[in-house]
Amino acid sequence: MTLKECKKEEKADREFQKKFKFEGSINVLTQMMVDPAAVEKRGGGKTLPLRRGEILDVIQFTNKEQILCRNSQRRCKSVGAEALPA
Repeated sequence: MTLKECKKEEKADREFQKKFKFEGSINVLTQMMVDPAAVEKRGGGKTLPLRRGEILDVIQFTNKEQILCRNSQRRCKSVGAEALPA
């Protein structure tokens, strides 16, 4: 990883921590795949765009309806629990 990529990731992590008032380091709890039968969503504000079969890093289980995830482009946002199989 180059220095430029490393700094870009650090900046994205700082913005994520500020936006979601997340304290401490970002640790991936597990990885989950978006349900292949789920409807693709565009995302917006605080929700992550979903593509069928995409692998997401789970950062935090916020409540029964929302899960805080990070996608392959390192975007961190909430995802509805119905899109991820149990």
